[in-house]
Amino acid sequence: MRKTILIIAMALTVVTSGAQSFRDVISADPQKSASSYKAYPTPSGKLTPAPKGYKPFYMSHYGRHGSRFLIDPKQYSRPIALLAHADSLGLLTPDGKYALQAARAMAAEAYNRYGELTKLGAQQHRQIANRMSQRFPEIFRDTTATIDARSTVVIRCILSMENELQELLRHNAKLKVTCDASEHDMYYMNNYKDTLVARLRHEPAVKSTYNKWVKSHVDNRPLMHRLFNSAAYADTISTCNTLAADLFHLATIAQNSEIADKVNLYRLFTTDELYHLWQQTNIWWYLYYGASAVSGGRMPWAERPLVRDIVEKADSCLKLNHPNATMRFGHESVVLPLVCLLDIDGYGTSTADMDSLEAYNWINTNIYPMACNVQFVFYKPIDPASKKPILVKVLLNEEEATLPIAAYPIPSAEERGSMGIPYYSWQDVRNYLLSKCN
Repeated sequence: MRKTILIIAMALTVVTSGAQSFRDVISADPQKSASSYKAYPTPSGKLTPAPKGYKPFYMSHYGRHGSRFLIDPKQYSRPIALLAHADSLGLLTPDGKYALQAARAMAAEAYNRYGELTKLGAQQHRQIANRMSQRFPEIFRDTTATIDARSTVVIRCILSMENELQELLRHNAKLKVTCDASEHDMYYMNNYKDTLVARLRHEPAVKSTYNKWVKSHVDNRPLMHRLFNSAAYADTISTCNTLAADLFHLATIAQNSEIADKVNLYRLFTTDELYHLWQQTNIWWYLYYGASAVSGGRMPWAERPLVRDIVEKADSCLKLNHPNATMRFGHESVVLPLVCLLDIDGYGTSTADMDSLEAYNWINTNIYPMACNVQFVFYKPIDPASKKPILVKVLLNEEEATLPIAAYPIPSAEERGSMGIPYYSWQDVRNYLLSKCN
């Protein structure tokens, strides 16, 4: 009995410390609460060297579009209408007046640009392409190299693709580039029509799990009392959760455009409020796109066509005699379930306990910021006569990542060099990817 109590206590300590740690992260940098609205972070720049006798030869990539404006105009107009009405009645506090002023400024900047790529979004993709060229010159600076790029049919994704390709061409004008954006490819580029996953998302257990967590953890009434100078009026706001969410989304999206240095809606929230609103978003994405046990871990299955495409194109491209790359540009709603399906860096964790996510290091902000991407980098032996296997390394947001399979055994310390991250046999990775498609 005593042993059982000790185990439970240790488990609770792990969960609590994990939760507390990300609250501290948000306290130090409120922008980390932004989840999918987080502007793309600059990667560390550190990559472990290739094993001796190998060189990069091929890259298979899927990336999200860069920073954008909010998609739904109501996310701007809704809080403005509510706050403006209260202002006309003289019911706004100084915080309420600031919120109205900031929301109006952001609405003006985003007018008729809803969901469109911002200047920062274009810059992010040029910077990513620049790093690709610098990190893997054997692929992107070879005069015989070819790139096949595809985008979803959404304009922000097309423009992200074009910015990345233009930067690669700036480094190597002899690249042979083809690009396309067509409904023809949407079945694997953004498989939102998967009927099984769509049905799972509407299961009562998914919605009830989310609603139950929000009801027991999120209280937006203190925020209402700071926005409105009448407690009685504040308590009549039936849409207080929607208003809080709208202001939170405005606060977090601001970092993605030129208005970032002109408004600061984070000042409306306490650290605990930001943390709980971030948790709410983290849990929503986990339930609807992650490997949640509430739906049997099946939500990521929507990306099986994409995984098949990764395998098929790699099989084809690795037969070529020149270096090449397959590049795909889409959405975070693809990157997240792809990462979960492949269990990259352990993000395939499946649990029904929403309060345990941080203990499992399931932190959405780290998975799918604006311009997030997954890169499979393939290495061929330098000696064409070598019988050594093709190796693969995985990058998540340009940082070296792991798969839950055995790394390729590098035989000697000399060949291992300073390798700190696994390289995998492509045959092993291929088998693993195909197993996820069955």
